Amino acid sequence: MILRVLHSLFLVLVIGTASLSGCLGSIEPKVDSTTVRILTYDVYALSEEMIEQFEKESGYEVVFTKVGDGGEVLENALRTQELPVADLIIGIDNSFLQVALDHSLFRSHGMELTGLYPQALAPYDGNMAVPFDWGRVCINVDSGYADGENVSMPDDLWDLTEDDWKGKVAVQNPRSSTPGRAFLAATIDYFENDADASTDYRDWWYAMSNNDVIVTSGWSESYLNHYEAGYGIWEDSFIGGAHAVVSYCHSPGAEAYWGGGETDSVALNISGASFLQVEYAGIASGPEVNIEGAQAFLEFLLSPELQATIPDTNVMYPASSQHSLPSGPYSEHTAVPAADADISMQRIGSEMDGWLLAWDEAMA
Repeated sequence: MILRVLHSLFLVLVIGTASLSGCLGSIEPKVDSTTVRILTYDVYALSEEMIEQFEKESGYEVVFTKVGDGGEVLENALRTQELPVADLIIGIDNSFLQVALDHSLFRSHGMELTGLYPQALAPYDGNMAVPFDWGRVCINVDSGYADGENVSMPDDLWDLTEDDWKGKVAVQNPRSSTPGRAFLAATIDYFENDADASTDYRDWWYAMSNNDVIVTSGWSESYLNHYEAGYGIWEDSFIGGAHAVVSYCHSPGAEAYWGGGETDSVALNISGASFLQVEYAGIASGPEVNIEGAQAFLEFLLSPELQATIPDTNVMYPASSQHSLPSGPYSEHTAVPAADADISMQRIGSEMDGWLLAWDEAMA
């Protein structure tokens, strides 16, 4: 009797497990086809007005998850890769992109990238990430301080290690800031190719540390709180003290554009000391991703309507070659270096950890 009961129970378990296995095998990932979830930092070009336009035209609802900057976007995307919090990831730049590609963070976007500036496609022109804006990271200098009489305008990066610049240069920590990371990468190539073969980037960063360089966690703190030739001087949080800062080669143009055509800020036009930075958007590779909705937003991101707003909103060059920086003060006060640092994102991806350790030692 007991054997008969056990045999019956065994059959029930076998049949039940087989049936459940079949059911589980037929379950499809649940995708919300009415919503586009976006992981990004506070991209000003994605204004409320622009998002409302996309939602009206496409029928999708947009839901944002916003974090601090491009590095945090990457960190969050990697942490949630197996169960993505977003369909579309926006804001990873070419100093971080190789890490994203190495971890298969994106899937193919399926778009033809035509009508874009060559600069937007220079670091990466593959099918996993779409460029939406670009700019050059470089040193900006207060010409009211470096007036050519009392203090000379720096001709190379070594000049910033002199007494005239002691405690007067602000940079961003490359571990927490994308411009800071980009500028660190630029110094690698710059000092590998300058006239002095006996020194490299480590020697310069040690010299800057000994010259009391101001190090901040992000661009806003260094530019708005410390830089004396920027619009931050009108902010309650302004501290001052810096007459040079890591920013963008077009930052003086933006200052002049909103400052009635005038600015004391100039970008140091030093060949090889700038970094061509491109920002990207990509469709998440994980399960339960609204691929069609993400593709629709990618197309909107490169639309003439949105790209035309990039110089005003995100304060960058648009990726689309149909648009450019506004003529007049914006363009006139924007520096275009003879050459940017020649350093690939593949090399950045493989060697950045070592550079960061060397930077830590220099700053200690």
